Amino acid sequence: VMRGKQPWRSNRSSVLRFQATSAESLLWSRLRNRQLGGFKFVRQAAIGDYYVDFVCREQKLILEVDGATHGTDAEIADDAVRTADLQHMGYRIVRVTNADVRDNMAGVLESLLAVLHSEVRAG
Repeated sequence: VMRGKQPWRSNRSSVLRFQATSAESLLWSRLRNRQLGGFKFVRQAAIGDYYVDFVCREQKLILEVDGATHGTDAEIADDAVRTADLQHMGYRIVRVTNADVRDNMAGVLESLLAVLHSEVRAG
């Protein structure tokens, strides 16, 4: 389904891309242009009422990079609601931390690829 231009979403996505953390930028450098197993990812994509860090729409897989702002009880509760909403829309969510990306990029990519391939076989 093609949707018309939604400049308010495009502009917000652009701002989010510009403000990406260094971990998100590092990860994007490894996900863009189908570098990971040929899977297409987009970043700072709008899904429902949410913006997600990365999504592979074809596999309905969301990758979120969590920094220090996901540690309070309120933030954890908000993340739980958001996760439940996105799962209700049929998405699976993988969460990694900024530290995971910085310190173990190979492990993050390997785990992500395993999740992507598990869905390919199951689908």
